[in-house]
Amino acid sequence: MKWQTLQKRLRNLVREHPVVAFPVLYLGWAYLFWAPLIISQRVVWESPGMLWFLVGGASPFLAGMLLAALDGGSRGVLDILRRLADWRRIEGKWWVFLLAFWLLFDLAMAGFAVLLDVTQTPLNPNWRLFLEPRALLFLLLLSFVFPAVEEIGLRGYYLEVLQKKWTPTVAGLINGIVWAMWHAPFVWFAGYYANTTFNPALSWWLPMIVCHTLLITYVYNRNQRSLLAVLVFHAMMNFTGEWLRISPDMYPFMLTGTLLVAALAVWRMRTETV
Repeated sequence: MKWQTLQKRLRNLVREHPVVAFPVLYLGWAYLFWAPLIISQRVVWESPGMLWFLVGGASPFLAGMLLAALDGGSRGVLDILRRLADWRRIEGKWWVFLLAFWLLFDLAMAGFAVLLDVTQTPLNPNWRLFLEPRALLFLLLLSFVFPAVEEIGLRGYYLEVLQKKWTPTVAGLINGIVWAMWHAPFVWFAGYYANTTFNPALSWWLPMIVCHTLLITYVYNRNQRSLLAVLVFHAMMNFTGEWLRISPDMYPFMLTGTLLVAALAVWRMRTETV
């Protein structure tokens, strides 16, 4: 089969079934490389475990860019890159929101946790982090670089596909469920959370990921489909949580707060599209 014929068939397949094409490629590629890592129980940050993890973890970028190229050619790829780099899509007040939301949310939830006697030690801020370059660099890597890989495919391509077919709320729910399925194997990676304070349980973590996606969908739509906006929002969520060192006892409780702000985002999306 000639390359042109194969390319044409793949392009037609993607255009006919875009909702299915992304998760099949996105999850299939990741699981292909992550399954041996989980089965072998090799420490994820040591060779060759890190290679398997990073190659599998590139799946959102690979799936998003490949499908964008097949569906829209170079224009589809350039559109994603423009939305990732164009800071002018984000209004000044939204920069404040993107940078401050998770700090204020985490502090508010910590205060409620103390008042409701969920825990008396909700936070243990790591102020030394800013004096330890290697630790700070590692955290910045986790907070900004990895989310960029995720956002390019999940929101840059897939959320666009979903919103052409469904409302922002339904699109956000589907996007969030697929994102949660990609994250689920992380709890079985040996040593993945060794250098963080995060120790998730699927029972509360997966619903929280879906809620986060609804918030991200709202941010994305309110900022002219800006990938830069959702990247900063996503990154600040990761960075703030690790800087404040949220107590493990807090996370099931924080799901309640996340559900409430996600419900508010859904309400805003519904009223703004009426």
